[in-house]
Amino acid sequence: MKEAPALDIRNVTYVVDGKSILDSINWTVRYGEHWAIFGPNGSGKTTLLRIACGYLWPNGGGDVYRKGRALINLPELRKSIGWLTATLAAQIPPREMVLRTVVSGKFAQIGLFEWPWGAPTKKDYALAEEYLKQMGCSYLGRQEFGTLSQGEQQKVLIARARMTRPYLILLDEPCAGMDPGARENFLASLRQLGKQKKVPALIYVTHHVEEILPMFKRTLILKQGKVLASGKTGALIKRDILEKLYGVSLSIVRKNGRYWPIVT
Repeated sequence: MKEAPALDIRNVTYVVDGKSILDSINWTVRYGEHWAIFGPNGSGKTTLLRIACGYLWPNGGGDVYRKGRALINLPELRKSIGWLTATLAAQIPPREMVLRTVVSGKFAQIGLFEWPWGAPTKKDYALAEEYLKQMGCSYLGRQEFGTLSQGEQQKVLIARARMTRPYLILLDEPCAGMDPGARENFLASLRQLGKQKKVPALIYVTHHVEEILPMFKRTLILKQGKVLASGKTGALIKRDILEKLYGVSLSIVRKNGRYWPIVT
């Protein structure tokens, strides 16, 4: 029997005050696929993530299947899908040691607190160290979270999201606010993560086409709540599609597997 997709969104519509924020969205993610979700601000990207994670329901119609099931246990779902939002870093206690921040992900806690019947084990801390190592930042383990740069915090939060061994990790504009150097450093670590074995499917949300790394073989492009295009990244990041998306004349320069738009 063919394995059910990790995520299967069928004809989903979401409406607020009579306006369609998402309109008849169809999108399927299979295990191990790394996707980019790309589109301007206001195109519905974060709303789509919230529906994927069960924080919103498609009130305008449609169905969402996760691992082949439509009705799911929401607490368990949120352990199996990691979602990194732009606001998460601000919620982490700034004085907390990074290694404890990573371990807290196993218990879905903001700030690790230990109960006698559910304290972290040596194995938990060893796994946290391994995930930090895979992000290229094992040296941060004994530092306080609040002393880290924005890019370092995002690396730590990816390690934290992996503590429940999710099958899907959603990265919602993780580079927002970073300077170019910090952004490239973070993307280099993400590229290395993509080379690791047994990595969850990664969904990277952005409105910057140059952030779509070669590891993201597939891309979903949204415009005004609708799917403008979906499929293999190399077939979609083209001048005609991006001009339709942004309404400006531009050209695309491809270098080292990445795409750089130039307004003409």
